[in-house]
Amino acid sequence: QVRLIESGGGLVQAGGSLTLSCAASGRTFGNSVTGWFRQAPGKEREFVAAITWNFGNTNYADSVKGRFTISRDSAKSTVYLRMNSLKPEDTALYYCAAGQYGLGPRNTNSYDYWGQGTQVTVSS
Repeated sequence: QVRLIESGGGLVQAGGSLTLSCAASGRTFGNSVTGWFRQAPGKEREFVAAITWNFGNTNYADSVKGRFTISRDSAKSTVYLRMNSLKPEDTALYYCAAGQYGLGPRNTNSYDYWGQGTQVTVSS
């Protein structure tokens, strides 16, 4: 079993920055990819970014490419999402997920474990 705990969300003005953290505990060695997803009210959950644990390969949604950066600290079993130049449309509940990559990093079915989410609100 893997437990994921997100932190770092909050309220920020447009153009500002936040860094989200996802700390993993439990049987983390079996997870090959960790991703961030987000869900705004009334919308479907969407892929944001992902990183593989072995080579650190990254993948980003077009909407955040160039503004967000995903990284990992293997020693701390923690994945980070640095979010710059935030826009009101980035407002959502952000979830961390871990899985085996099987269907690709953008597919929610590739992930076996999910955190509870951390709220990000960007004011205009």
